Amino acid sequence: MIRVLLADDQVLVRAGFRALLDAQPDIEVVGEAADGEEALTAVRERRPDVVLMDIRMPVVDGLAATRRITGDERLAGVKVVMLTTFELDEYVFEAIRSGASGFLVKDTEPDELLRAVRAVVAGDALLSPGVTRRLIAEFAARSKEPAAAEGLAQLTEREREVMALVGIGLSNEEIARRLVVSPLTAKTHVSRTMVKLGARDRAQLVVLAYESGIVRPGWLG
Repeated sequence: MIRVLLADDQVLVRAGFRALLDAQPDIEVVGEAADGEEALTAVRERRPDVVLMDIRMPVVDGLAATRRITGDERLAGVKVVMLTTFELDEYVFEAIRSGASGFLVKDTEPDELLRAVRAVVAGDALLSPGVTRRLIAEFAARSKEPAAAEGLAQLTEREREVMALVGIGLSNEEIARRLVVSPLTAKTHVSRTMVKLGARDRAQLVVLAYESGIVRPGWLG
């Protein structure tokens, strides 16, 4: 079973998500929280696989709560997916840099929400082909000059190429087709690149691709 915690200060949002998630045979909602402090307590007590975390909440906001979760080695197995009302939310990019595995807009389609929860647990970053890439490019464009990511020199030429393709939002299957290799080979390259760079997950690999200059805003198709 995939264990999910819901953190949102809107009762109706939590109720809607709970009804959808609990109806799935492989997903169980193990708790709810109305603010970031409650979310932190619940995560420590229940150790969910995924936290659906609203950005704007009272007491402790979702961004601060995410930093504390992803910064706690004891909670290394917990994935955080940010929930936002607006597609281009200035806090989402910072949340991904802080270790969130991606984000969803609250009015996302039910099937997309379910796919997202399962994808994150499977180890894939929740980087929707359009919105998240545009958001990362938007804020990367405003950031300072690219700085070399730690471990970048360790990458092979193929791994740098794969990192660039991950950075523009391609899946392992799409990378495999682009490089004319098997999906398993593409996945292996991605995994090795993440290990060398110390990336928590695919979402952080995308951020590193932009911050290191391997991918530049404007390369998105």
